[in-house]
Amino acid sequence: MTASQRRREELAGFLKDRRARADRAAHGLPAVGRSRLRGLRREEVATLAGISVTWYTWLEQARDINPSRQVLDSLARLYRLTPVETTYLLSLGGHRDTIPAASEGMTPALQRLLDALDFPAFLLSADWTIIGWNQHYAQLYPRIQTLEEDDRNLLWLVFTDAALREMLPDWAEQSRGFVGSFRAETRGWLNPAGESGIVARVSAASPEFAAIWKERDVAGFGTRERLFNHPAKGLTRYEQHNLIPAEAPDLTLLFYAPRRPN
Repeated sequence: MTASQRRREELAGFLKDRRARADRAAHGLPAVGRSRLRGLRREEVATLAGISVTWYTWLEQARDINPSRQVLDSLARLYRLTPVETTYLLSLGGHRDTIPAASEGMTPALQRLLDALDFPAFLLSADWTIIGWNQHYAQLYPRIQTLEEDDRNLLWLVFTDAALREMLPDWAEQSRGFVGSFRAETRGWLNPAGESGIVARVSAASPEFAAIWKERDVAGFGTRERLFNHPAKGLTRYEQHNLIPAEAPDLTLLFYAPRRPN
């Protein structure tokens, strides 16, 4: 399956999912039967969005068509998508499909940057492989130094490393956030993040991940509080920040700045 086909399949699945979630009452529509309060018919979507029902049906069938930005914006408003979800929808429709060119990856300069930071920091590649880190991150998560290279993937570790799960007091919430962020950041319909890559590997190892992935949630991977139950330091509180190196726009620098409770 080509990247274009994968994108259309993900667009179809995303639209079906959001149509099933839609609140009928919010659109002035009665319940279906006695109790079905969520979910719209395709005909209802077409009417509310002001588009052809045939055209919308083709989108959900992953036909080889090119939806206009106006159509996708209309569907985003109808399904009340968040800004991150809207960006994702536009990307699936081919309107924000700009993937940064591959860089050199980890370089001595980037390692010097990591080492200069006085708090935990690490560098992610496009498929969330951890390709570099500093001593503070190694102190926070010592296993990073002994893992096999294929296992140094943030998504893989969150769902398969029991020790890391124990370190995250809010693992259930954090893990869902990671999945939504991964889908948004990596465009989960593309390799190597797609069906033949890390998504397939984590799905096979973790039924929890496989179930969450099928929900098609999309979330931003931005500044937020992170809590860790450190074996030696106890509960530690950080503020996570993400930066994109100018010379390596396909990489993401994450760092945890210490944060005292309010």
